[in-house]
Order: sequence, then C-alpha cells, then structure tokens
Amino acid sequence: MTSHDERDPRLDTRRTTGGLDYLHDSAGAPVNYMYPPPDGEPWENCSYRTHRVDIADARPAAQGFLLDRHGFELCDAPTGLAAFDDDERIRARYYPEVEAIACDATGARRVLCFDHQVRRRHRGEQHLTFGRQHAQASAVGRVHNDYSEASGLARLGLVLRDDAARARIRRYAVVNVWRPLIEPVVDAPLAMCDARSVMAQDLVAAHIRYPERSGEIYLLKHAPQHRWHYFPDMAKHEVLVFKQYDSQASGVSRFTPHAAFLDPAAPVDAPLRASIEARCLVLFD
Repeated sequence: MTSHDERDPRLDTRRTTGGLDYLHDSAGAPVNYMYPPPDGEPWENCSYRTHRVDIADARPAAQGFLLDRHGFELCDAPTGLAAFDDDERIRARYYPEVEAIACDATGARRVLCFDHQVRRRHRGEQHLTFGRQHAQASAVGRVHNDYSEASGLARLGLVLRDDAARARIRRYAVVNVWRPLIEPVVDAPLAMCDARSVMAQDLVAAHIRYPERSGEIYLLKHAPQHRWHYFPDMAKHEVLVFKQYDSQASGVSRFTPHAAFLDPAAPVDAPLRASIEARCLVLFD
C-alpha cells in the first residue's frame, strides 16, 4: 500500500466506464449465504451501491504491471486442455499447468493448486451471477478480494497438512490464475484494482457461508483513489495472475480487489463470457 498520490504515468491511457458494486451498509459484520439460508435468515445482511468508475485499458502498458507491485499481471500461457467440462480432468491436467504459471510469475519454490471455479454467463441475467441460483449469492459482480487476513493465514494449514513442512515456511501467498474459455472476452471482463491504491480501512471482512463450511473474504468500501484496470479482448492463451493474500506484511502487494463489469461499449450480441479461475498456494521458502 502506498500514498494516495502515487501515480505511474505509463498507466494513463484509454479508459472505459463501468459500474462496480461496493459495500454500502451492513447490520454488523457482513454475512452472505451461498445456499438457501435457514428460515428467518436473509440471504445477506448488507447492501451495496453501484459506483461508476473509470477503468483503464491496461493493454498499452501490459508489460509494466507486476504481481508484487500492482497485484496482478498478464501472462501468455497456452493450455493443452481443450475442454473444461470435467473436474477430474481439470485437476489431473490443468492444475500442473496452473502451478507452472504461478511459479514462473512469482518466482516461488513450490506451488500447490488447491481449487478451481468454472463460470459461465447465461442469457437474460440481470446481475453478474454467472448462473448462481440467487442474484445475491454471488460476489462475482461485486468488488471483493477472495481472502481476508484471517482466511489467508488459515489457508496454509488447510493445504499443507504436514506440520514439519509448514513450520519451515516463512513466506507464502495465495494467487489466482484466471483464463477465459471464450475469445475474445468482450462480455463481462474482469476489472483489477491496483493494490497500491487500496488502504487497510477500505477492506471489510465478510463471512461467506456454505452448507458445510464458512469462509471469509474482503468486501470493499468505495474510495475515490482506487485505480481500476482491465485487459480488453483477452484470448484463451492469456491468463491473469493476481495476488489475493501474501504473508509478507510490507514491501509487496497483498490484496488485489477485483470484479466483473459490463463494458458499455460491448455489442449487445457479444458472446457471453466463460472463464476458469484456479487458486494456488505459493511457497517461497
């Protein structure tokens, strides 16, 4: 995190305007159910407000974005997997590719891919729910970071079960590897917030409840200094690698908020976005 006034002149380029949903109000700590909640419980106890923000085209300065500085970077990384409709095949064949991508991007000693999510937009969606059964049961179209300080800290033990091996780790991170499954991506591209423009007070820990477990993410309060970027027309051979947690407390990006958005310049008949997002535990020691 850096001063609000810090600017990189290379990043001043063509922009679009998108509506991003920020946390507006909450009755206590935000809680979101990802399944039909118990009787008498709302799907969520918080509200959101859409803010129109400038989102810069990152293509002209693509090589200038660095994972440890801005929190994200674009990589050319073709995949050998032709179809992404079988979870077991994805784990067996795609996870090793993802681990290699994350290792190259971070310079880590070891990478363990631990889960993935395939998202497909459906015609007629009024919100960016990507097929979720309830419009309020998805953080995809809202500004969020997949991990909080607490859940990022806990992830090491959930993935690396060996106590002795875990004790030797001094620094680790969680990164996402995001790939489009249609090309070019015109519908609902992914907007990335420059990690340097996010202050600690902008982050609000929110509980995400599933039938058999609970998680914690960060939702974001709106702040005018947030700097947003996207890579238009992404192709299937490209991936976005972005930081969701880093155990190193200073000197590097730690949290990179993101959200899908609707580009007002996109044709109404643009192919609906499909993508796969894989999460990796990155071990530096």
